[in-house]
Amino acid sequence: MRIVRLNKEKLEKSVRGFRNRDIEKDPRVELSVRKVVNSVIKQGDRAVFSYTKKYDNFEITRDTLKVSTHEFNNAKRSISNELNSYLAIAAKRIRAYQRKKLPKEKTFTDSFGNKLGWLVRPIEKVGIYVPGGKASYPSTVLMTAIPAKIAGVEHIAMVTPSPNGEINPAVLVAATIAGVDSIYKIGGAQAIAALAYGTESIPKVDKIVGPGNIYVTLAKKLVYGEVDIDSIAGPTEVLIISDGSIPSDWVAADLLAQAEHDEMSIPILVTNSIHFARRVINSLSVRLKKLKRMKIAKEAVKRQGRIFVVDDLHDAARVANLIAPEHLEIFIKNPRRLLNKIKHAGAIFLGPLSTEAFGDYVAGPSHVLPTGGTARFSSPLSVNDFLKMPSVISISKTGFKKLRKPVVGLANSEGLQAHALSVEVRVDN
Repeated sequence: MRIVRLNKEKLEKSVRGFRNRDIEKDPRVELSVRKVVNSVIKQGDRAVFSYTKKYDNFEITRDTLKVSTHEFNNAKRSISNELNSYLAIAAKRIRAYQRKKLPKEKTFTDSFGNKLGWLVRPIEKVGIYVPGGKASYPSTVLMTAIPAKIAGVEHIAMVTPSPNGEINPAVLVAATIAGVDSIYKIGGAQAIAALAYGTESIPKVDKIVGPGNIYVTLAKKLVYGEVDIDSIAGPTEVLIISDGSIPSDWVAADLLAQAEHDEMSIPILVTNSIHFARRVINSLSVRLKKLKRMKIAKEAVKRQGRIFVVDDLHDAARVANLIAPEHLEIFIKNPRRLLNKIKHAGAIFLGPLSTEAFGDYVAGPSHVLPTGGTARFSSPLSVNDFLKMPSVISISKTGFKKLRKPVVGLANSEGLQAHALSVEVRVDN
């Protein structure tokens, strides 16, 4: 893991240079994804089944496409009571958090007697993608489906890769707890296309959420507009700000917690102590050797891992805002004093006990977060992502009289004669 000293004058240039190291998109991958999407549009089930056999080694038919009641029952029997209780605890906390975020409808009367406001209406059909390749994530089922359910979504369809026809039983149990309505044993770009455009066996949805690999991500990008999506997600990332007031082992463990996800994960430490930076590197070396996913974590630490050494904590906040990380951990004395300087982050963890793993599982907020610097303009997935808020406008007689001339004048200034006429005709009558 490289140590990079940053001085105040060149800080912004150095950090932006690091962010620009994002992997360039391979046009061949995008072309391959486009081919899959177009095949599903044209051939429907036939294309989905063919790609599933090719990539997941699973001969799928209309009869085996959906997870059956028998498979659900087997899944419930195969996981421990302890794991089931942990999933239930996480689900309860996620529901409680998302309920508090529900917006309320409102109607008010302005000074001219016009009644204005907005409604709150759920999206009708949502598709969620749950990874099933290098690892399976029942937590992702809870973090995506529960906010949708709290919003009032009528139908939640889940897709997940099923290598050799198998799905992690904990994923199926989590789907039951979260209230998923149907599960399809398909993954990859073909699953995204099927949800977006519909096939003979898979109904079209209105929005697709959930993380996936580069093929899934590019497929979501291609279908956007036909359906809504949550984001164009990149590799997971964590940025830790520490003044050395907590053990280096704790920081090293948190860096590795992100690094073990994928070789492209981005673990970053920002500190004002070069001595602490060196202690963290030593701790990383020791802890890496104990990980089952050592090769993955080691590659991520080597390729993307950085320790930025700054002059003071104000500069640490500047670095965080420039990178706009998915996860930001602030481990300093009195961490709240730095909070008001943070402008851009997906999820912020304050204090030495607030390791990011709590956010992944049981804290309550969704762990589907903006990556790749998109926290500059986007937020974590929540109940609000599954709601629409149409405006309600009711013009009174007084309002019509007081506002008629501005409407007509503005319409005429834009050359929209019929707009003006639609007002004037009401004056004549």
